[in-house]
Amino acid sequence: MTVVKEESGQDDPADLPDRGDGYVPSQRRIDRERYKRSRARRATSIAALSTLVTGIVIYLVVVSAPGWPRTKETFFNAQYAREAFPKVLEGLWLNVRLLLICGVAVLVLGMLIAIARTLRGPVFFPLRALAAAYTDFFRGLPLIINLMIVVLGVPALRLQGITVDPVLLGGTALTLTYSAYVAEVFRAGIESVHPSQRAAARSLGLTNRQALRYVVLPQAVRRQVPPLLNDLVSLQKDTGLVSIGGAVDAVRAADIIVGRSLNYTPYIVAGLVFVALTIPMTRFTDWVTARMDRQRAQGGTL
Repeated sequence: MTVVKEESGQDDPADLPDRGDGYVPSQRRIDRERYKRSRARRATSIAALSTLVTGIVIYLVVVSAPGWPRTKETFFNAQYAREAFPKVLEGLWLNVRLLLICGVAVLVLGMLIAIARTLRGPVFFPLRALAAAYTDFFRGLPLIINLMIVVLGVPALRLQGITVDPVLLGGTALTLTYSAYVAEVFRAGIESVHPSQRAAARSLGLTNRQALRYVVLPQAVRRQVPPLLNDLVSLQKDTGLVSIGGAVDAVRAADIIVGRSLNYTPYIVAGLVFVALTIPMTRFTDWVTARMDRQRAQGGTL
């Protein structure tokens, strides 16, 4: 007997290609996936339209302001932007080096402080107290004041063998401040590991040091990757503050041109360069956070 199929305009699940594992999606699933794709296309179109309308409204409000011509000449001058861009890029290399060196120093020092704060036993009380005092002090001290104290105060002491290089002193101040924040991130990760993990490691014959190194710290660091990346993004922006000591970074390079021309366009150029450098790090942080959230929702390894 010959069976004639009706043409309904939809794919029959029996006609779908086999994936090789014998699975064939049902018609209901096909319709559901088609509906999801149409909803996604509609949402994308609405988002693009609303973004375009918002951008046009903001543009019209700004350019119709009474002081826009003067503001445009002072902050968005193409001539000064072309002049400042290569000098700002040259100074940005100093900011990148500070980020790399200070980032490593902050992670190491922050980890040591976090471990000191989580040591057990009365014999370690002085070490725990010093670590707590360090984090409390440098988290409460504004970064700009810390930079002024280190960059301007240390050379005034005229100590033998102590550098007066504003780049090294500025990097030291950044490390002191951010290591306090990173230490608290690490400490939160260590304390989030259930005590049973340490107890299980000890029951297998590991010492306290081995349990901390091989069991507790790997889990703590993995859980705290997103906030650590956020701190590194903030560190990248704050490397521009070393310019208060005279170091010629991207901000200082822009400041030199502003002081000569009395035009603030170089500041805008420097700001956009920092934004362009920060956005990839921010998106990477968002990707890592979303990936870890998906693993947690699926019961994956944290």
